[in-house]
Amino acid sequence: MARVAAAMSGGVDSAVAAARILDEGHEVIGLTAQLLPPGWGAARGCCDVDVARETCRRLGIKHHVVDLSAD
Repeated sequence: MARVAAAMSGGVDSAVAAARILDEGHEVIGLTAQLLPPGWGAARGCCDVDVARETCRRLGIKHHVVDLSAD
């Protein structure tokens, strides 16, 4: 079993990819890059850290946010 980091955007594609990796028996850790100020992406319907966090919770995997918004 491999340990795999999955880039979680909060969208369907990353959720399905993480679920498929889990189904293959690997350990998955979700990572989300916070590129925009908090709340900005959610207002535009994309790339929501909270949605990514909830997706990881539902999949039963750890979730980490890497804050790059100030860089």
